[in-house]
Amino acid sequence: MNTSVYIAKRYLFSHKKTHAINIISGISMLGVFVGSAALVIILSVFNGFEKVILSLYSNFTPELKIEPRFGKTFDPNTTYFMQLHKDPRVFSYTQELQEKALIMYNNKSFIGNIKGVSADFLKNRQLDSTIQDGSFTLRSDDINYAVIGGTVAGSLSVNISDPTPLRIFAPNRYAMSSSDPLNEFVVRNISPSGVFSIQQDFDDIAVTPISFARELLNEPVNVSSIEINCIRGADVDAFQREIIDRAGGKYTVKNRIQQNTELYKTLNYERWFIFMILVFVLIIAIFNIIGSLTMLVIDKRKDIAILSSLGAGKKLVQSIFFFEGMMISGIGCIAGMIVGLIFCLLQQKYGFIKMGASMSVIDAYPIALRVKDFGLVLLTVGSIAVIASWISSRLSIKNLDDIKGDL
Repeated sequence: MNTSVYIAKRYLFSHKKTHAINIISGISMLGVFVGSAALVIILSVFNGFEKVILSLYSNFTPELKIEPRFGKTFDPNTTYFMQLHKDPRVFSYTQELQEKALIMYNNKSFIGNIKGVSADFLKNRQLDSTIQDGSFTLRSDDINYAVIGGTVAGSLSVNISDPTPLRIFAPNRYAMSSSDPLNEFVVRNISPSGVFSIQQDFDDIAVTPISFARELLNEPVNVSSIEINCIRGADVDAFQREIIDRAGGKYTVKNRIQQNTELYKTLNYERWFIFMILVFVLIIAIFNIIGSLTMLVIDKRKDIAILSSLGAGKKLVQSIFFFEGMMISGIGCIAGMIVGLIFCLLQQKYGFIKMGASMSVIDAYPIALRVKDFGLVLLTVGSIAVIASWISSRLSIKNLDDIKGDL
């Protein structure tokens, strides 16, 4: 064993003449322990939230979305798009027609979005998990139905079991000047079959069959977008680049991250903001090591003088206190990560820490463990510990000549 490491280990566990040294070292180790455990737990909770939120968004957000670069709609009946529909890598190919409209129900009104979708939209098996009331039914017995978002249902006080239909008003693009304002609108009735809830961005939508949306919006051919989900194992990024190359510059092709840029930014900002706060706590805890090692130098003045007289140079003395600081930090960090891991595993299995409010999706704080988070915590604590231990070791040899002179 290296001499400096051996002596540092003895100093770490040996009795000190000044009891305050043990207390300060213990506080430093405890601070690193708590900070490391907190980092592991907080990062894992944020991973869990990210996984839950993105899984919910993926129910309505396709893997790839083709939109017109200019204008609001485009003709999907081109040679390439017809070939794309038959591509073996495509699991679902959904034509979508979306526009704002006025929705009325029992004398209440709400301005929301009508989202007409083709049959492939229902291939998503996760849609039922978003339903709060009713079912995700768009057509049954040749009758069209609408599945409405929670915001629409709440604003209009919709009762799914009530046979009263929704009245939807959309501007009539072909209306002539008339004294009757109603002639300026196309009005259609449709019964709600279910209420879904995901997030505010989606909960103001009423999902209908695309045939209903075409009739309402007087749009017999064009669509707002084409939504594509790939079969399992397909290279989505490569497929996206291929579509961009072959579709031409008239269209934009977005993956899930590009469709929800603000969501991903918000998740990352929150994650790193909390991470930096905990890092500052760790810095304060680890830099207490400087105080404890400075007092240890005073306590071990006689040992330092003896080592020096035996031929130990400043480098050896400096190494002893450097490794002492690293051991304090290392023990606290490893113990904290282990306790954080155990806590996360228990939370994953039993969910004993609840959200504090009933939610439709989760009731306990979600956890998702990632190996890279443990590496990040270890790297962060190690980097701060190296700086603090180096400063402490430099201070330990500053007065080495004075110590030898005094003795």
